[in-house]
Amino acid sequence: MHARHTLVASAAASLVLLGCATASANVEVPVVGQAIRSGGDREAVATRQGGDWVSGTAAITTPLPEGYPAPTPPGAIDLKTYPSLRRAEVTSQTSHATIGMNLAFFPLFNHIKRRDIAMTSPVEMDYAGMAVSGDTPPELKAMTMSFLYRSPELGPLGVDDRDAKVKVVDTAPATYLSLGLQGGYGLNRVREGMEQLQAWLAVNPGWETVGDVRALHYNGPERRDRDKWLEVQVQVRPHATD
Repeated sequence: MHARHTLVASAAASLVLLGCATASANVEVPVVGQAIRSGGDREAVATRQGGDWVSGTAAITTPLPEGYPAPTPPGAIDLKTYPSLRRAEVTSQTSHATIGMNLAFFPLFNHIKRRDIAMTSPVEMDYAGMAVSGDTPPELKAMTMSFLYRSPELGPLGVDDRDAKVKVVDTAPATYLSLGLQGGYGLNRVREGMEQLQAWLAVNPGWETVGDVRALHYNGPERRDRDKWLEVQVQVRPHATD
């Protein structure tokens, strides 16, 4: 069996198990590609206007990957299940988020340019060491920036033959707790979001976190900071039961 098919089959089996846990833990797991409003501003909406996503003065003008869930509007908290996605990623062993972004951006940009891969939104930022739950303050240990392919069928997997820093991987389907935010990007916004996610988890004991936090950056430098759209997320699963 092709490696990608093996990955997707394995991930799908995991989601079936999550569905079983849903029944016993009395929590609802969204289907792949969908979102469930779970907290925050329950009246906030994100609407399609032409090919763009709009929420107030925030807007996303670059297409999302195929099957990607709709963006969470600023102020809202959603549970969202993502499909398997193909992404190019660069990991930087740094405790300084801005340095990590600078080290990763141009290798990724040159990668998609060489392979003629169209830019999508968002840019995914994974922050190693930034756990939502825990007694000690989270400390950034490393970060991974990723550009998402429009379709999981584009291009080959593996290390870029022109730049070993860039790796192309397929992610497994996964469910995330997501807070929508508006404003500038940066680690302080991530910490702000983490506090709100932790507060949600404290009153929703049917869920537990899996790994560290990540952020989704939906806009580039052409959009003024006060109108930028982002999400702070942590992967979650229903608590295991006997």
